[in-house]
Amino acid sequence: MNTKRVNPWAALGALCLGLFMILLDTTIVSVAIPAMLTGLDAGLNAVVWVTSVYLLTFAVPMLLSSRLGDRFGPRQVFLAGLVVFTGASLWCGLSGTAEMLIAARAAQGLGAAMMTPQTLAFISHLFGPAQRGAAMGMWGGIAGLATITGPLLGGVLVDHLGWEWIFFVNVPIGLVAIVLTLALVPNWQPRHAHSFDLFGILLSAAGLFCLVFGVQNGQQYDWGVVTGSVTVFEIIGAGVLLLAGFVLWQRFNRKEPLLPLRVFANHNFTAGTISSAVVGFALIAMNLPLMLYLQAVLGLSPTETGLLMLPMSLLSAGVAPFAGLLSDRTNPKYLLMAGLVALAAGLGVLAAQAQTTTAPLAFVPAMLVIGLGVGCIFSPMGTVTMGSVSPELTGTASGIYNTARQIGGVFGSAVTGVLMQARVTASTTAEARHAAESLPPEYRTGFLEGIRDAAASNSEFGGAAATAPPGLPADVAAQFQRLGADVIHNGLTSAAKVTLLLPIAVLLAGAAFALTIRRHSPALTPTNP
Repeated sequence: MNTKRVNPWAALGALCLGLFMILLDTTIVSVAIPAMLTGLDAGLNAVVWVTSVYLLTFAVPMLLSSRLGDRFGPRQVFLAGLVVFTGASLWCGLSGTAEMLIAARAAQGLGAAMMTPQTLAFISHLFGPAQRGAAMGMWGGIAGLATITGPLLGGVLVDHLGWEWIFFVNVPIGLVAIVLTLALVPNWQPRHAHSFDLFGILLSAAGLFCLVFGVQNGQQYDWGVVTGSVTVFEIIGAGVLLLAGFVLWQRFNRKEPLLPLRVFANHNFTAGTISSAVVGFALIAMNLPLMLYLQAVLGLSPTETGLLMLPMSLLSAGVAPFAGLLSDRTNPKYLLMAGLVALAAGLGVLAAQAQTTTAPLAFVPAMLVIGLGVGCIFSPMGTVTMGSVSPELTGTASGIYNTARQIGGVFGSAVTGVLMQARVTASTTAEARHAAESLPPEYRTGFLEGIRDAAASNSEFGGAAATAPPGLPADVAAQFQRLGADVIHNGLTSAAKVTLLLPIAVLLAGAAFALTIRRHSPALTPTNP
């Protein structure tokens, strides 16, 4: 099809509707975790897997799906992914058990993996170098808006309709996106005859699964035996070895490797891909401590939590198009660095302000800084990464770039969950010992046991407090309950503050690495079918 007969902005709008939907689902679940715990009668680890399995099945097949787009046409693969994602969203909402929901979320991630690489490939195809920054600005605005809007929309849906509707809402959006894609997106056929590296797919999938399973479930198994004689660290080690084997196989595969290492000879592409992983890690990692603190400590409802985060969404969406335009006129690395530093600074202010008595509105300035940072990241990052890739590697490069962000998110979810759980346990224990000193000696042991039981049943959320045993004098029972609530809230606040330091450190390291991005790189020549 001749692209001159196509309105590229209308086509991009249709693609971005699908992009909004799949990126929304990377964050919308976080605000619904308490409701899903209750509604599904599930343990916390199972519900955390609802997020992680989506990110994992999103990340692993993306390199393959980018090749499928090159071979069979990006529109066909995008549409197939839309159908899978929309159907899986309906399945998620109808799930009655945590196990069924995890399976449905895995299918959702697969659909998302089919769709995402095609969007960047279409930008490189539909827009010339002079317009690509503005197109990336629109793409970045949608990506930033979706990433931060999740908690707001999720909160409203959970409060008023139930957690199932965070998935049901995708069904009408998906159907509209299917119609618009058929009507507005050109049937571009690159027709690159790719071979498919099935062995590479198996190695990468198995390696990532073992690594993520070991890290995320380590606390559950007390970092010991998982089954038989197999330990957590043996599973993690197996994941590392499998991923090392994957890289070696890509190096020596003489046909067509899943991950052509030669693309990393382009320094700007490498730097942009690392930045993508950093951003994916930070945006997912900040959600767990922030959501638990706002809801379990400050007592905000899911809707109130989302409203508090609304300024981030609005500012991010407003800034992103201007960042895209500026990335065409200035060195985009400085915009990218400014965005990473601003995001880290906003999280730093949040961590410094967080106390059990902090007024929620006091966080608005810090959240505006976070929104400014996110708005400045996606557009220049996409321009830097894809702007110097040769045409024949566009689809593959798009897949690698998006895979890096999702893998960053997978590890952000897993590592933050482990760190948060460990810090809650340690902080709550220390707080309980200190608080117990104010009780009569004969009640201290019972108080400490009550706190330990509460933490074991609901450790990450800290919503439980020590239950006063029967038969206590009224004044002691009241003190027992008050001290228990204070211990849980103080412990969770301390854990959240420490856990937020992790994405801050990762963002600052990413900003330092972005400094190495080079100003001049060969422009991508648009392809003409």
